[in-house]
Amino acid sequence: AMRHLPYFCRGEVVKGFGRGFRELGIPTANFSEQVVESFPSDLSTGVYCGWACVGNGDVRKMVLSIGWNPFYKNIKKSVETHIIHTFKDDFYGEILSIVITGYIRPEKNFSSSEALISAIQEDIEEAKRQLDLPEHLKLKEDNFFRLPEGKTVNH
Repeated sequence: AMRHLPYFCRGEVVKGFGRGFRELGIPTANFSEQVVESFPSDLSTGVYCGWACVGNGDVRKMVLSIGWNPFYKNIKKSVETHIIHTFKDDFYGEILSIVITGYIRPEKNFSSSEALISAIQEDIEEAKRQLDLPEHLKLKEDNFFRLPEGKTVNH
């Protein structure tokens, strides 16, 4: 997993399965299938951490899941970003820029949604710890996060 990191990616936020917030209380931003398919095929599925920015907004800590979400038995691979911040509104159609900087754990199944929520909360805490380290922090300031002028961002 590490040889592809840091991994830079940008794409439009699309509607996912609607489970993140509705069922788990943990909202996620989903990339389109084309963006998901652009990820290196040998990038391990699992949970990662890094930095995320919506439009030209603030760069924030994030935790990211890449894979098939065994708990939900997905048939399509997904990339779901949970930005560690509370947003007032959803941001479908916005441009999401992410830099994946660290690997947290492999993808796994859970016996219940409570166990899944508990694991995600642990992943968030681990992401916060990792992202405070200098080698991760330096990527927060990367110019990648400044969208070129003329790239419109919906408000």
